[in-house]
Amino acid sequence: MSSSQDHAVADVLLTHSYHLPYDRKQLRKMQPYPPLGTLYAAGVLRQHGISVGVFDSMLQEPETGFPAALRSHAPKIVAIYEDDFNFLTKMCLTRMREVAFSMIDEARRAGARVIMHGSDATDHALDYLRHGCEFVLIGEAEHTLLEVVKSIRAGGHTRQLSGVVTLQRVGAKEVLEKREPARSRPLVDFPLPARDLIDIQKYRDAWRAAHGAFSLNLVASRGCPFRCNWCAKPIFGDTFHARPAADVAEEMRYLKTVYGAEHLWFADDIFALNRHWMQQFATEVRKRDAAVPFKIQARADLLTSQTAEALKLAGCVEVWMGVESGSQKILDAMDKGLQVEEVVSARQHLRREGIRACYFLQFGYPSETWEDIEKTVTLVRETRPDDIGVSFAYPLPNTSFYQRVRQQLGAKQNWSDSDDLCVMFKGAYTDIFYRAIRDALHSEVDSWKTGSDAGQLQEVERLWKRVGLLEPISRNADPTEFTLSQTTGALCDAPQRSQLIAVDGLVNSVREA
Repeated sequence: MSSSQDHAVADVLLTHSYHLPYDRKQLRKMQPYPPLGTLYAAGVLRQHGISVGVFDSMLQEPETGFPAALRSHAPKIVAIYEDDFNFLTKMCLTRMREVAFSMIDEARRAGARVIMHGSDATDHALDYLRHGCEFVLIGEAEHTLLEVVKSIRAGGHTRQLSGVVTLQRVGAKEVLEKREPARSRPLVDFPLPARDLIDIQKYRDAWRAAHGAFSLNLVASRGCPFRCNWCAKPIFGDTFHARPAADVAEEMRYLKTVYGAEHLWFADDIFALNRHWMQQFATEVRKRDAAVPFKIQARADLLTSQTAEALKLAGCVEVWMGVESGSQKILDAMDKGLQVEEVVSARQHLRREGIRACYFLQFGYPSETWEDIEKTVTLVRETRPDDIGVSFAYPLPNTSFYQRVRQQLGAKQNWSDSDDLCVMFKGAYTDIFYRAIRDALHSEVDSWKTGSDAGQLQEVERLWKRVGLLEPISRNADPTEFTLSQTTGALCDAPQRSQLIAVDGLVNSVREA
C-alpha cells in the first residue's frame, strides 16, 4: 500500500505532535494507534481533489522525520492536525506542545503556511499564533480545514470563515479574532480515514512484537453529552453524534479483511449510549461476518444485561468504565451522574457475558478523604475488575473543576506526559501518597490476574503497609475542599438545576431514540 513515504509532492502536508517514545508510560504499554483525527482530515481534503501527504509522528522521529517529509512533499500548506480521538491529545501534554512548536518552526523555514488544530491549541490559541502558526481551527474542524485550504489556494481571505482563530496586529496591539465553529456535519458525509497515507506495517510490527496480535482503531460516534465537571471537551463540546450502525459494521469488516486487524479499539468517548443502535449494530456485524474482538469505553449505567448481551454478539471482549470513585459523595461532587450500585450491576452483566470489565479510577479530587479512598479500594476488591487504570485529578481549561482551583495553579498547569501524575492544586495528600495507593492497588489487581503466589501476596501486603505508614504523614495543610453549594448537587441554584434537567433530557432522548 502507498504511504507518506512515497515522496509525492503534495499541496498540504498533515501531521500531528504525539510521538510514542516521548511518553514513558505509553511506551511501556506499546499500544500505538494511527492518528484517526488526522487521517479523517486527510480523507476530507482528498475527497475534494486536494493532494495530501501525511507525516505520522506516532512511531517516526519528528525531529528528523518531519524535516525530511517537508523536503519530499514540498507542501505550500502544513496542517498540524491533532488526533481528536486520542485521549492523550485531550490531556494537553506539554511535551506535545513542544513538538508542535518545533514543527511550526520547521514548516515556516520550509516556506509553508501553517494551520493548527487540537485541544491544546484551542485552549491556548494565542500561544500557538504567537509562535508562528497562521490559523487555529476550533471545533470539529475537518471541513473548516478544507475551507481554509481552498481559500489560501484561491488567494482569498479567511477571516470570515467559521471555526477560525487568527491574530491581528492593530498598531502596537495584538487582537485575537475568533469565529465560532459551524454546525457539525452529518457523519455519513465523511469518507473513511485515509489509512493508506501512513505506514500501517509499522503498527502491525509493533503490536505483534509486543502483544502477538495486531490491533487497529475506529470510531462509531463523536462526543459525549454527559457533563462530568473535570472532563474537558474543547472539540466536540456536549454534542453526541453516532454513525449508522451498518456503516460501522462495514468498516469493521474492511479493517478485518483488508488490513488483517485481529483486534479493534473503538476510540469513542462513550460507546453504546443508544440501546437500539447497539442492538442494530450487533445484527449488522453478524450479517457481514465482520466480528473482530474489540474493546470500548462506556458508562456503567448504560451497561444493562441487554446491552452486554448485544456487545458480546458483536464481538466485544473488553469494556473500560469511568468508575472514578467508590464514594458516592465524590461521584456527586464530580457531577458524574452515576450511582456506585450501577458499577456493581454493570460488572455483573459483563461477567455473565464473559466480557472483561475494567475501571478507570481517579484519586485526589477535592474533598476526597481517606474514608472515600477506602471506599474506592473496597469497591475494587468486592467487584474484582479485570484491570484498572489509575489517574489523579487533573484540572483542564474550560472545565468547572479548573475554574474552582485555577487560583491555586502555579507555572505548571499541564502534565508533561501521561506518566506525570501530579496534583497541581492543594490536594488532601502529597503526590507520593497518591502514587503509593496507585502502586498498591495495581499490584493487588495484577495478583488476581496471574494467580497469587506467596511472593506476590507479600509484595501486595508490603505496598499496602507503606500506604498505611504514609497516610498520616502525607496530609497537606489546608487542602482544597468543595462544599455542596459548589457542586451541582442538591443545593445548586436554579440556572444550574435547569441546565442539568436539559442535559438529562438530551441524554435520555439519545438513549431511547
